[in-house]
Amino acid sequence: MFKILIAEPTHENLQNKLKKAGFICEYKPELSFSELKKIIPNYEGLIIRSKFKIEKSFIDFATQLKFIARAGSGMENIDVNYAEEKGISCINSPEGNRDSVGEHTLGMLLSLLHKINIANNEVKKGEWNRKANTGAELQGKTVGILGYGNMGSAFAQRLQGFDINVIAYDKYKTHFSYNIIKEVNTETFFEETDILSIHVPLTEETKFMITGDYINMFKKNIYILNTARGKVLKTSDLVSNLKSKKVIGAALDVLEYEKTPFESIISNQDSDDLKYLILANNVILTPHVAGSSDASYRKIAEVLADKIIKLNFD
Repeated sequence: MFKILIAEPTHENLQNKLKKAGFICEYKPELSFSELKKIIPNYEGLIIRSKFKIEKSFIDFATQLKFIARAGSGMENIDVNYAEEKGISCINSPEGNRDSVGEHTLGMLLSLLHKINIANNEVKKGEWNRKANTGAELQGKTVGILGYGNMGSAFAQRLQGFDINVIAYDKYKTHFSYNIIKEVNTETFFEETDILSIHVPLTEETKFMITGDYINMFKKNIYILNTARGKVLKTSDLVSNLKSKKVIGAALDVLEYEKTPFESIISNQDSDDLKYLILANNVILTPHVAGSSDASYRKIAEVLADKIIKLNFD
């Protein structure tokens, strides 16, 4: 029988759908990496989230594996190329949390422009500063979406009710313009963008892709939103450009200093750059929760189960 190990917490619907389809599922979300490696030769399928890093040595040890599934979107913790060379299918479920990411990104943007987070904190302290909390309207601005996959397109869909321009650039995707969404080249992207929203996966190519040099290629002063991965954006360069006002404000759900599996910040939490972000009124920070909601937790599981069921294990 085809045995699947679910090694991290997932919604019960994942097991239910897989068992109904005839798979044997063992749910062991408290495993350590050494425990996982010891028992993995007994399984044909492995389901993880972000706790474990699946590298070559582990893959070589997992002699029976037919697939590795990531309950979520990013695949940077799996050596996908090597796994696929070994005949192991690698799948994820970005369709499950794209709606949550789209909504969270929009919420952060509106809060940033209208100073909602600042005003909220002040009013709760008894301060009533109307003039200081005058906002900037989204209307008339151009949102530039970097990366037009599941997350970027979900954010774009939620911008359609606003009287704005939405442009997108994706190095690996073309012919996706529709309604108010316009596919553009890099030259137009840098020239027209007022608000940069980052939606690229973390790869060797995109690691610290957004540097000071990149930011200064934009013709206008810009806002920056990052709900992708922290290490796509170089924090020190962001801070430098916040200080120079090239970056008007930033909303970050992810940070360079995050510790895998995104449950805490590593020792760099005492860095001057992070302290600046924490104290800056024009910066909004959330703890890597853009893709997290009650609905997304369920949908991620259901999408992943459907994809596993559709795999050909003959």
